[in-house]
Amino acid sequence: MDYLTEASLRQLCIQIYHFLIETDRTVIEVWCELSDIPFLKQLDNYKLRNIVERLNFISFKKGNYLQYLVVNKIMFIIEAINIIQLDIRKMTEILNFDGFEILVKEILSKNNYLTKKNFRFSDKSSFKSETSQKRYEIDIIGISSNFVLLIDAKQWKRKDSFSAINKAAALQYRRAIALKKNPEIFSNLIQELLSNTLNLRKKLPFLLIPLMVTVEDNSIKLNNNQIPLVSIYELNSFLQELQKNLHYFKFLRINKINLQKSLF
Repeated sequence: MDYLTEASLRQLCIQIYHFLIETDRTVIEVWCELSDIPFLKQLDNYKLRNIVERLNFISFKKGNYLQYLVVNKIMFIIEAINIIQLDIRKMTEILNFDGFEILVKEILSKNNYLTKKNFRFSDKSSFKSETSQKRYEIDIIGISSNFVLLIDAKQWKRKDSFSAINKAAALQYRRAIALKKNPEIFSNLIQELLSNTLNLRKKLPFLLIPLMVTVEDNSIKLNNNQIPLVSIYELNSFLQELQKNLHYFKFLRINKINLQKSLF
């Protein structure tokens, strides 16, 4: 058997998927023995090394003086989806909510976005008197060019009602407003993520774009307030087509940022 053919790699990835679906969803790196994956069990050491070198989602690590196979679930989904042609929504079943956020973050990174997960900030503006909310959390922030994506990642399924999705999207828009109304916090965030950028002035204005990313496509593309509702299946194309579709979406414009006590 040729162990590096397309059919062989597909067989391997399917076996790994079926193994992962039975593991703890809270774990991102899964340790297993070769006997857990029948395809690998039949290979000699030379072929095993070749497989590991070819696939970024598996590696060998030693524990208790034994060698184990380690599978990274996030990298497995990113790489194996093109090998086994399984819907990414099905593959997210191996993850819990935190893993789902990490997957979204990784897809952003693959599209050249600088990212930050679980960004928390306190509202120091008068906006908190309107909302009675003093603290906010944004699941994932992604920055590319002057686009600042504020993502709320939900493992919601198709059965979830539009009213629930619409309400969650409206709350995400409120988080965007709160961030804009706290210019010092936003400026610090921009400088942290774009620390290697020599001239931030050229990126102005920054566009804050709140959006929801869900597991399944609910056949609804926008909420009542033009907040994008994007399935994980469509996220890659959404990012690649954002520029031309921006006029459909609600976003906030930030024309000034505070850099080293100088206002640009």
